[in-house]
Amino acid sequence: MKEDLKASPAPAAVLATDARRRWLLVGAGAVAGLAGAGLAAWRLNLAPARVDVADDLWSASFEGVDGKPLRMAELRGQPLLLNFWATWCPPCVKELPLLDRFHVQQSAKGWQVLGLAIDQPANVEKFLQRLPLQFPLALAGLAGSDLSRRLGNERGGLPFTVLFAADGSILKRKMGELSEQDLADWARLA
Repeated sequence: MKEDLKASPAPAAVLATDARRRWLLVGAGAVAGLAGAGLAAWRLNLAPARVDVADDLWSASFEGVDGKPLRMAELRGQPLLLNFWATWCPPCVKELPLLDRFHVQQSAKGWQVLGLAIDQPANVEKFLQRLPLQFPLALAGLAGSDLSRRLGNERGGLPFTVLFAADGSILKRKMGELSEQDLADWARLA
């Protein structure tokens, strides 16, 4: 009986092939990482706020979750953190307790926090039964999405937060989830 013996490749050739494979995988990973970073930068990039947005914002009115109208003009004159959110948005839901703590800590210093829900009233009502919040919330619907876009959120992503000075000018804007550090930095601005 004859055995079929194959010559095994030389160890140096195997090592060279493994090294090439590794470099190809590292290169492919780097390209994917750069593409992801580019996509994130594009998604999170904000356009300038439209010139007429201040007039639109301060003349707007939204339905509060209590059913009463919430007039933006009544919030002018103090620093305002305006947060666009939705119940179906995981980063929005995650940052709400942080915004609630910020409201409690900063309201004595004249700060205001307002959450504009880009959502259905029934969803917001049900959500608030599970997670009650102390800061004011209003139902913004499509008007809130339009306002968000005019404030520079062209892609309409959530969460989106805008910090206004007491004079109504925009100090900061952020697309994406806020951090405690963001809020600590913003608290020193206004």
